[in-house]
Amino acid sequence: MKLTHIDLFSGIGGFSLAARWAGLDTIVFCERDKFCQKVLNKHWPGVPIHDDITTFDGTKYSNVFLLTGGFPCQPFSRAGKRRGKEDDRYLWPEMLRVISETKPHWVIGENVAGFVSMGLDGCISDLEREGYEVQAFVIPACAVKAPHRRDRVWIVANCSQQLFNGTWKARARRRCKSANADSHAPYTDNEGLQGHGKHGECSSERTSWPGTWKEPWIEAATRLCRVDDGLPRQVDRVNRLKALGNAVVPQIPFLIMTGILDLYT
Repeated sequence: MKLTHIDLFSGIGGFSLAARWAGLDTIVFCERDKFCQKVLNKHWPGVPIHDDITTFDGTKYSNVFLLTGGFPCQPFSRAGKRRGKEDDRYLWPEMLRVISETKPHWVIGENVAGFVSMGLDGCISDLEREGYEVQAFVIPACAVKAPHRRDRVWIVANCSQQLFNGTWKARARRRCKSANADSHAPYTDNEGLQGHGKHGECSSERTSWPGTWKEPWIEAATRLCRVDDGLPRQVDRVNRLKALGNAVVPQIPFLIMTGILDLYT
């Protein structure tokens, strides 16, 4: 089996960076933002970038190993109006269509914690109708030693149910337990996650990662958010901040991907 990867809603390539660390080969991106496309072209030269999820033809990439996507969070974010399916940025149906067309062995989806109460049950049901078994976790960025909270829901699905079984789920929970111990800030479950039997809270015991944080967070923030001095290097500052704000923390999908690959060893 070739360890191929499709990256939808790619942003600056957080999922693909995790895939590279895990030994997977990204074969196509789907990203419309021009600045993010420049970043992807720089770090993954030669990998095609499709610029519109609504016209992405998944039939060209059948039998892929992994498909990932951090589909837009604005319809569910507490920072917005939380219009859900009424928001024109509600693009989960398009990601589901591509999943149906590509039939990947594994799917990893990501969204804000607000998605738990507004769309997670429907998302799981959609994937189950496509023949997938699904498990969802809330993993904060600080669980992988990032210097901020950033709760996100991670949706993991597999179409080979003989692999994605109780043993893997138990192993995943062992790999991702004791959230409070690592994150130093308990997940309060104000979205009702614990009330769903299929869902769970998750964090990591690992203490070292590819791309481990190498500098104090305040120094990094100061360097990134420096005062505008009018020099040309400031031109992309807004784009950089927007791209970083939309990006996944790659250490988390790396944790999930290595857990998946463990099943094949």
